[in-house]
Amino acid sequence: MIINTLSVIIPAYNEERTIHLILNKVKAVELISGIQKEVIIVNDCSKDDTEGAILRYKEANPDLPISYFKHDINKGKGAALHTGIAKATGEYLIIQDADLEYDPDEYNDLLKPVVNGFADVVYGSRFMGSNPHRILFFWHTIGNRWLTFASNMFSNLNLTDMETCYKLFNTKMLQGITLTEKRFGFEPEVTIKMSRIPHIRIYEVGISYYGRTYYEGKKIGWKDGVRAIYCILKYGLFKAN
Repeated sequence: MIINTLSVIIPAYNEERTIHLILNKVKAVELISGIQKEVIIVNDCSKDDTEGAILRYKEANPDLPISYFKHDINKGKGAALHTGIAKATGEYLIIQDADLEYDPDEYNDLLKPVVNGFADVVYGSRFMGSNPHRILFFWHTIGNRWLTFASNMFSNLNLTDMETCYKLFNTKMLQGITLTEKRFGFEPEVTIKMSRIPHIRIYEVGISYYGRTYYEGKKIGWKDGVRAIYCILKYGLFKAN
């Protein structure tokens, strides 16, 4: 498939200190096959000056196409992604967190199976390959693996990292399904619903992971894990729309 543009969807909440750093990385990466980038940032009603940081960056870097949207109330990461997905115009889109846990230099690793004609969806796995991985939380790792296992049971996939941020989608396919989860339930919902598209081709590649501690700004907690279990049952076992 010919890809002219990759849409980079960035949900942002209280990322005033790091948003310019991740945008620098997105700007610097040269995509394979001459693919261009459009950046879509959705500010989920941040309490700090995330908006000012984004607008200053946009003004100082007119050569990077940035579309900026904001929520007037905090709705959650999933809701921010819904807004960004709806605005995407590229043939493919990728999700990029506004922190520094994931490296945009690896976009091309996810794009290769698509450019070579094999994939419609590519997940970047933190548990595959030999790329660098910061050593952090044991129980988070166990939780991620368990949630992935449970999701695989209902989606009939053999993913190693369902909860990864780096997900590359065929934009029209993704825009063609109804997504309802407004927080971190987005991950199991989108995975299970995409798996049901007839003849969809889902691939996985290894990526690096520079995880943050809670002191450094990590936001996901045990309640989000409980919600993920609920969503796996809701969309997997009961097949909710």
